[in-house]
Amino acid sequence: MRNDSTQPPKTNHQPLLRLSGVGRTFVMGEVSVVVLKNITLDIRRGEFLAMVGPSGSGKTTILNIVGGMDRPSSGSVLYDGQDLTTASNRELTRYRRDEVGFVFQFYNLVPNLTARENILISTEIARDPRDADEMLRLVGLEDRAEHFPSQLSGGEQQRVSIARAIAKNPQLLLCDEPTGALDFETGKRVLRLLVDLNRDLGKTVVVITHNAALAAVADRIVHLRSGEISELTENPHPIAPEEVVW
Repeated sequence: MRNDSTQPPKTNHQPLLRLSGVGRTFVMGEVSVVVLKNITLDIRRGEFLAMVGPSGSGKTTILNIVGGMDRPSSGSVLYDGQDLTTASNRELTRYRRDEVGFVFQFYNLVPNLTARENILISTEIARDPRDADEMLRLVGLEDRAEHFPSQLSGGEQQRVSIARAIAKNPQLLLCDEPTGALDFETGKRVLRLLVDLNRDLGKTVVVITHNAALAAVADRIVHLRSGEISELTENPHPIAPEEVVW
């Protein structure tokens, strides 16, 4: 394992994503619920960004908007100069397919497909996919390729889901509580994998979590409260995932 404290600080401040004045309101009958208020944030190319906050703070809503699965009620979202706010449904589908990899808390693997087949689903729709067996080797599961999800541990299933997300060869990896369903040691191994994907493959990684301790591995930390950014901090010396304690 590398010692993350020896890694030079990242200096690329070019935004891959730019959120300007983003708000999101959900209307249910006569009731309006404001979930996001005036979110302005640049997500830098090649950074590891953590978004932390309690349940209901707006983390998942931001992730859905950034991932092209939802649209803001106000403001704009630019991805590499493309305005996602005004994009057509077809353009958003292309964006999700080609540019974004999703990792969820509960894996979302197809139960009657093997680990390799779950990854192949992703490669079949991608513009420039990576080899499925290469992805299994990358996450250390080459010997589990023919196993079904029910034959894998929770940590192994999460690693398959990460391999599936990376197999599309996306620029942006969005992770929604990726360690939330895992025990302490397994969670740290999954966190190590995400850090390595960021540092070794140059992927922009955004992780949302309610566990503030995990944010210590990130380059920057966005603190959310009641739908607003309460604090944005730089972390010039991210710690190694093996050092995280929660």
